[in-house]
Amino acid sequence: MAIEIYYTGARKVNADIDGFTVSTDQSMQSGGEGSAPTPFSLFLASLGTCAGIYVKSFCDQRGIDTSKVRLNMDYQYDNVQKTISKFILNIYVPADFPEQYDVAVIKTASLCAVKRHLNPAIENEINVIRG
Repeated sequence: MAIEIYYTGARKVNADIDGFTVSTDQSMQSGGEGSAPTPFSLFLASLGTCAGIYVKSFCDQRGIDTSKVRLNMDYQYDNVQKTISKFILNIYVPADFPEQYDVAVIKTASLCAVKRHLNPAIENEINVIRG
């Protein structure tokens, strides 16, 4: 699969992939217009949404309603190495989410294909939080 990368002005860079155009821009502080997510923001979103689809598939296979399930991802940054040192993924589930699946849904989220391509030195923390 080839991805076509091209420029559309100022600090904007687009990618055509699988019939879709993904637009990026830099923040105003970095000389862009802030008109689209930065490439790094899309990387972070790809990690979170990848885990999200794994959790969604897990729930769907078990007939668990996902309308009240959501994920939140944060990270810790190493200012010396100038890289992310840890991702923290919280899976928010309703109070009636079957507790017996907590460990399994954490394991499922950790199988995300994007995460598997990360440097193994990056820590990952995944939590289930009942609401």
